[in-house]
Amino acid sequence: MSQAEQTKQTDVYSHHTNQSAVYLGQVMHQRFTIAPYQFRYGVMSLKINIDTFADEARRLKRLSFNRFNLYSVYLKDYGARDGKPWREWADALLAQYGLTRPAHRIELVCFPRFLGVTFNPLAMWFAYNQDNQLIGVMAEVSNTFGQWHHYVLTQNGQPIAPGLVKFKAQAQKVFHVSPFIGMECLYRFVFAAPGKQYQLGIYQLENQQPVLTAVQTGKAFTLNDSTLLKAALTHPFNTLKVIGLIHWWALKIWVKGGKFHKTPASLATLNHSHTEMTLC
Repeated sequence: MSQAEQTKQTDVYSHHTNQSAVYLGQVMHQRFTIAPYQFRYGVMSLKINIDTFADEARRLKRLSFNRFNLYSVYLKDYGARDGKPWREWADALLAQYGLTRPAHRIELVCFPRFLGVTFNPLAMWFAYNQDNQLIGVMAEVSNTFGQWHHYVLTQNGQPIAPGLVKFKAQAQKVFHVSPFIGMECLYRFVFAAPGKQYQLGIYQLENQQPVLTAVQTGKAFTLNDSTLLKAALTHPFNTLKVIGLIHWWALKIWVKGGKFHKTPASLATLNHSHTEMTLC
């Protein structure tokens, strides 16, 4: 086997392991109201096993945990964002929604920092039992004002939608994100537990009419320096791309007369909040 073939083989991710992974794929955004648009862009995400990631990162040259590198992830980027370890924070929050026994494994799917720059509109947490069944999901939504919110789904310790590859959930919008979309909205989520493929769809409705759709898909690759270099060459500056597109389309909507919604007074001074998500 040639060196190239060996490298390619080691980059192929096996979902039978509990190791962290790299997802290479794309995001699609579509807006249906004032200044309707649709665009797609390539993205690189990490699937992080929160219990093993620190050790995995120490073996890599191009990715670090809590330290600057080509790619990096910091404890303060996700979860409590106050220095509390992810596992401690996640177990405590899931317990508030009925998951009283700590999950056997918890994975975080997120955008890492690239050369120190980060912004992650949506990060996803997935909790599993010892039988590798999904028992908890947390959708971590962040806005450009430095606030974040968790929509939490559990079934009181029971598997979520057992036997289904994909499942649907919903939540009332309670967190201010876009100043050009009001608060009287419903989110519908379409999930699949992350494995060899990553699939996530979010459908925002206002008065039962579609307002915004976002879909992310990706293919899993082994987390190693070869994959990270490939990601840097093919998907550089995820964060700047996301921030740029957000502000560009916000400007176009404003120019076309889109209504500007201020942050509700009740949320203006609130850094973090969380509410329930339910199956539908």
